[in-house]
Amino acid sequence: MVPKSLHMANAFDGSGFDHLDPDAQALLRRREAVLAPSYRLFYRHPVVAVRGSGVWLYDAEGNQYLDAYNNVPAVGHSHPHVQRLVNEQLGVLNTHTRYLTEPVVTYSERLLDLLPPELTKVVYTCTGSEAVDLALRIARYETGADGIICTSHAYHGTTTAAAAISPSLGPNNRIGPDVALVAAPDTQRDDPAGMAESFADRVRRTISDLRERGVGFAGMIVDSIMSSDGVHSDPQGLLGPAARAVREAGGLWIADEVQPGFGRLGSTWWGFQRHGLVPDLVVMGKPMGNGVPIGAVVGRDEVMAAFGRDIRYFNTFGGNPVSIAAATAVLDVIEADELLDNASKTGQTLLEGLGELATRHGCIGGVRGCGLFTAVEFVDEQDADAPDPTRASLVVNELRDRRILISASGPHENVLKIRPPLPFTADHATQLLGELDHVLTGLPS
Repeated sequence: MVPKSLHMANAFDGSGFDHLDPDAQALLRRREAVLAPSYRLFYRHPVVAVRGSGVWLYDAEGNQYLDAYNNVPAVGHSHPHVQRLVNEQLGVLNTHTRYLTEPVVTYSERLLDLLPPELTKVVYTCTGSEAVDLALRIARYETGADGIICTSHAYHGTTTAAAAISPSLGPNNRIGPDVALVAAPDTQRDDPAGMAESFADRVRRTISDLRERGVGFAGMIVDSIMSSDGVHSDPQGLLGPAARAVREAGGLWIADEVQPGFGRLGSTWWGFQRHGLVPDLVVMGKPMGNGVPIGAVVGRDEVMAAFGRDIRYFNTFGGNPVSIAAATAVLDVIEADELLDNASKTGQTLLEGLGELATRHGCIGGVRGCGLFTAVEFVDEQDADAPDPTRASLVVNELRDRRILISASGPHENVLKIRPPLPFTADHATQLLGELDHVLTGLPS
């Protein structure tokens, strides 16, 4: 079989190599000599990042870039409180969870207090991908079935099992034989009044399709903001009917909170809360430790009991004291700096500003999002239903040249994904909006 061509939104394709300065060219040559080709860089002119602080990244010349994309440093790049707690713990003890240590218990109690009372148990991993992998194992063991449903352009991770439910990894990434894809709601084009029930109906049909293939149904996993599907956050309650359909069919609902979790959506700690549902399993990762590797699966006691009783699971570094120190610091900062409130207020400023730009730039087909997770969809000015990925790519790269960092997403790669660290303020939003306006004004119609 001939592999299909692979395209990644906003990837460096080498065409801008001659525009890089000699030091960057030399570093790029060294990188390509030693790193596998699966590694890819952002932007036509890659950023040579050497330092980060708060919502800013700095290149080798000391130029400052407003980071409106990186959700991993949730409380800001190089946060001093995270540094302090990690350094202190690293100088005292770092070992696995088979010894009785206090920090992992205290943090677990604190984390579970932020979740619905039905979710009572947690298992730690090093990454979100590992957490997704483990959640799938738990769901399959609990139900005795293998079939998993995910959205049609989802991203859930890079282990073999997680990649098998990550169609956004490209046309040559194999989707598992026990996996079925369902089209996500399209909040740009679907009728809002019937969107939730239409999605639930598609889920029911997909469950039937699995069973017709002779595959039992274990559950469905959904990124609660549907980021890779183009960022679909509203209306609130959108995912509720689908979750009920999954439960009625005997499956488990797995909420992937790696991207929307930990207050990013402003109004709630977790994305699933906006949809009035309580998952059976929740997976967490990336922002949990502000870049220090840590992930987790949280679940209902009755869902996790049999797996925990019957199968040995151990992750050497999952929940180690240093990673727990980083995760503790993240909660400290989110709460002390009232970052949920900041995400809500700044996100509203951003949405309103983007909405105003949409009234003046016909290429913007829609603006959506919640908190500090917003999206701008570009369409053909003559046909509002036709995606315009070329314009999205131009905007991303022009903004990079103006030292504003964002990216693009969605099945057609025509959706700007704006997802900054949580300390992003209204002033930062105003700067982004002004530069975006300049870029859109300067682009050809």
